[in-house]
Amino acid sequence: MLVIDVGAVSTRAMLFDVVDGRYRFLAVGSAPSTDAAPFYDVGEGVQRAIENLQEITGRVIIDENERLIIPATRDGRGVDTFAATISAGPPLKVVAVGLLEDVSLESTRRLAKTTYTGVIETISLNDRRKSDARIDSILRLRPDLILVAGGTDGGASQSVLKLLEAVGLACYLTADEQKPEVIYAGNQELTEEVRSSLTGFASLHFAPNIRPMLEMENLDAAQTVVAEASARVRARQIAGVRNLDEWAGGGLLPTASAFGRLIRFLSRAYDSPKGVLGVDVGASATTIAAAFHGDLTLGVYPEYGLGRGLPGLLEDARLEEIAQWLPQNVPLEDIHDYIYNKSLFPGTLPATKEELAIEQALARQVMRCGLRRAAGGFPASVSRRGLLPPMAPILASGSVLTHAPTLGSCLMMMLDGLQPVGVTTMVLDQNHLAAALGAAAAINPILSVQVLDSSTFVYLGTVISPVGNARPGTPILRLRMVQSNGNETTIDIKYGTLEAIPLPLGQSARVHLQPFHRFDVGMGGPGRSGSLVVHGGALGVVIDARGRPLRMPKDVGRRQEAMQKWLWTLGG
Repeated sequence: MLVIDVGAVSTRAMLFDVVDGRYRFLAVGSAPSTDAAPFYDVGEGVQRAIENLQEITGRVIIDENERLIIPATRDGRGVDTFAATISAGPPLKVVAVGLLEDVSLESTRRLAKTTYTGVIETISLNDRRKSDARIDSILRLRPDLILVAGGTDGGASQSVLKLLEAVGLACYLTADEQKPEVIYAGNQELTEEVRSSLTGFASLHFAPNIRPMLEMENLDAAQTVVAEASARVRARQIAGVRNLDEWAGGGLLPTASAFGRLIRFLSRAYDSPKGVLGVDVGASATTIAAAFHGDLTLGVYPEYGLGRGLPGLLEDARLEEIAQWLPQNVPLEDIHDYIYNKSLFPGTLPATKEELAIEQALARQVMRCGLRRAAGGFPASVSRRGLLPPMAPILASGSVLTHAPTLGSCLMMMLDGLQPVGVTTMVLDQNHLAAALGAAAAINPILSVQVLDSSTFVYLGTVISPVGNARPGTPILRLRMVQSNGNETTIDIKYGTLEAIPLPLGQSARVHLQPFHRFDVGMGGPGRSGSLVVHGGALGVVIDARGRPLRMPKDVGRRQEAMQKWLWTLGG
């Protein structure tokens, strides 16, 4: 199976095949993406990525006419199946339409954030503009998508239809090549009336009601419709995308949707009382995917991507907040300049220690901001004000993490940016395969399962994060670890410290946790002790006793000393 991922900076071609009776990831070829100048055609980047893959593997995948060989021939040329994902391109422009500002309209906004979009206009009952003003606004903004919701099933009808009048007239007045994709996800009893009023004026799609009841939000089915509509818009906007979609049999997916699909799958596979968290820090967006018992919350934030949308971060975070993650004193104007230079040239790499520190500080901050935004969609039963719910595993992807100088510096970014609580496991997607496996799951779920069970992902280790308050230096946890070979370690953990106990890959140990001062270590409540089995990882067992939420020292000297000590603890 061949999977292509067209990103904002890089296009990757990933090859999977059967080895010794099991599916394995074989190799990845990459090339710069070519959706922007000078090519404005993703096909060139796809071609180069496949050529790079052919050089690595020695296989022939495309013929002399640059066409994919599918199915594979008897002499081993080509592939049997193909999937593709895309995150390249500017955020899609969305008009959100809903009845009530804090009910259906808010759900519509959340639905829009399940893919690479920016909401540029909202229309609701509270909108006091006349109909012609609403029409003018839609015509002027030229949205790519119009998302419409409102009315519980069997509820409001006339109000919803009245809001749709402006949408229908605006679509009627829009040139055919610029007509938006319209998705109706409101009162299902109005489906036929909506169909008769908009058919012929817009590319119309229907999804189940995202607010079937006033107190219930259900975005899952509508997310699929939005993802499919987004792929159609990309095919119109960017040359070469239509060919890619044809290769994929019409199954081209936004990268974030495929990433979320894998996180949902992991949540069902682990069947744990904890959630599963996925974080992808990309150039086009930061994606947060959290699944609880198979229910997915997906948030895609182009304004937090480490690329062209990066200046949008400054709307939600002050430069001083970003500077707190720096191990040295860097002028705020240097951070500001780096953000804007990075937005203009997303593919550039840090050239100095200061630039590397800024880039890693930005990664921490976009993860913090993304989690804050995504937490609003978490189930009420797991929400913890200001804290991440218990999660295991936490899967992270993105070049800023995979290209970190050491695994220790990668884990530090994850700990600072995500701030897990209790006991969790940290996994790094070193080959950027998560979205590819999510896309592959629709075609060959066995492939996804078997590749996940292989050593393709880097298991960083187990992280224990006590939650509570104490003075720095106060003992808050006694940890006793007995390894499978009989070796025993007992250590008292002090508040404000970061500790690591080596436990190699392939080994396991039983850990007993005895918290003090009513600290919560995830054993059932504050002050409760307990035992569990942990498995070895690249960085062993890490105890993060720095507090939740984490507060960095304001003094630059103390902060630099602390960050260097923490990094040294994790191996530099």
